[in-house]
Amino acid sequence: MKETQILLTGASGAIGEEVIELLVKNPHAQLTVFDIQSKRLRQLAKRFFGRVNVITGDLTNLEDVKKIPSGINSVIHLAAIIPPLADTYPELARRVNVEGTRLLVNHLQSSSPEAFIIFSSSVSVYGDRVKTPDIYVTDPVNISEGDHYGQTKLDAETVIRNSSLKWTMFRLAAIMKSHKISGLMFHMPLETTLEFATARDVAYALCKAAEVPDQLKFRTFNLGGGDSCCMSYREFLTRSFRIYGLGSLDFPQFAFATRNYHCGRMADGDELEAILHFRRDTAESYFQQVRHSVSGIQRFLTICLRPLIKFMLLRKSAPFRAFKSNNRNQLRHFFYDADLEKQE
Repeated sequence: MKETQILLTGASGAIGEEVIELLVKNPHAQLTVFDIQSKRLRQLAKRFFGRVNVITGDLTNLEDVKKIPSGINSVIHLAAIIPPLADTYPELARRVNVEGTRLLVNHLQSSSPEAFIIFSSSVSVYGDRVKTPDIYVTDPVNISEGDHYGQTKLDAETVIRNSSLKWTMFRLAAIMKSHKISGLMFHMPLETTLEFATARDVAYALCKAAEVPDQLKFRTFNLGGGDSCCMSYREFLTRSFRIYGLGSLDFPQFAFATRNYHCGRMADGDELEAILHFRRDTAESYFQQVRHSVSGIQRFLTICLRPLIKFMLLRKSAPFRAFKSNNRNQLRHFFYDADLEKQE
């Protein structure tokens, strides 16, 4: 079998590492990694020395992008600035996520015109789906107000669709590996229907996609873990808090937003599963992995410091800060008018 030349961008992220793990085991794949210099990339280069061609470069720098060799067959394009960094630095997110994608696409069109690009888009392009949780790829995009990341993903989709390359888009559900609890958690309404997929399942789908371009090209798919990875955000956080030793989800009213975020159930996600058969994990297996990752000492210390940790977390809640300061613009960004009227 002829060797396939595969390019991976964004290798140092959670999904990227899983992609490398899979592709280095494939004797018919020659993997080239393109990513910005970082400690994590150096670790990966050392770990997979001799098995992966590592190119250090900035996706927003044309001269760096030109380092990517010609003759690429498939591209797994993961490189992106993600939240919360994307929200804090929206101009950076646009440079990397949109303009960086444009530079990459332009280079591939001239150096590897037959390349098949697999793009990791996001459920965020559908916007707030608290009241209409079932998402289909045919649904109109409706990015939530102020969601810079979602807009960059949609704009990058447009760049790729307008190219001469073969492509497919995977709009990813919430991705879980070993998630961290942070202030960003307060932006999502607790009643949101949350479907997630593990990083390793997503990586498996991406690698399988590179093998069957004819079944996927010029099509957009929703990618999620399926019904076994679907629950309310309230349940997801409740289970996570218990595992980490944080106890109950006893935050005050207005700690969590009630609108203007994203996520939902990928109602047509089985279509991609029928082609790629990538689902391995369930919610139960995922939470079991999280339990194993939390040491007894870590959990004991968390229980001892639980009140302080929750106090510090609440201070990071943008919805709660808006409530305490009575910032009317911010309040209407995070809450429905009916929620505010109850308080008044």
